[in-house]
Amino acid sequence: MTAELARLAWTDVPDRPLVLVPLGSFEQHGPHLPLDTDTRIADAVAHAVAKRLPGEVVLAPPVGYAASGEHQGFPGTISIGNEALRFVLVELVRSLTLWSGRVVFLNGHGGNASCLAGAIRLLAGEGRDVANVPCFPPDGDAHAGHTETSLMLHLAPELVHMDRAWRGNTAPIRELMPTLLAGGVAAASASGVLGDPTTATAEEGARLFDALVTDVAARLQTEGVRR
Repeated sequence: MTAELARLAWTDVPDRPLVLVPLGSFEQHGPHLPLDTDTRIADAVAHAVAKRLPGEVVLAPPVGYAASGEHQGFPGTISIGNEALRFVLVELVRSLTLWSGRVVFLNGHGGNASCLAGAIRLLAGEGRDVANVPCFPPDGDAHAGHTETSLMLHLAPELVHMDRAWRGNTAPIRELMPTLLAGGVAAASASGVLGDPTTATAEEGARLFDALVTDVAARLQTEGVRR
């Protein structure tokens, strides 16, 4: 059985279910994508993955405010920073595990990764059953480019403004990292785009989404993440 936690009465919550927690961000994604792009993608993957898993699976509401300081140079971005995010994640799991089985974060924002890893180490040290699965294509471009734009054209085309999509800085992320660390994304791209969204299509987004869901579901079932 799969259920959205927000729709349940407390008496309907299954006994010790697997809980999936989508983790995203609220940050600029160029002039053509919505600020909640990462959260929307993570939440959509969580819903699709849950349908492929056996047993009792509960979908927690997504965590939409996260660590996005590198995007703070653009209006609309909301970041709570690494320290606050770590505190939130730790307390969420401490609360969830009073009634849940394993808790798995599906992380859709790369900027959360180090903070999330630290929170999981602390929680695992407390004996809590928690894990993390990345929720973005491993070979995609860096930010608001072909990959994310294609995914959003598939998931929420009404929110994508292709007439405002233009090519950003397409240098490899390893080359951009010194600039990003020193001045954030704005120092590397005036539009906030790291990649080329002009090549994106809904068809490519559907392919990427199916591959992503298949990969995440396989990890949950075969790599010890699913218990």
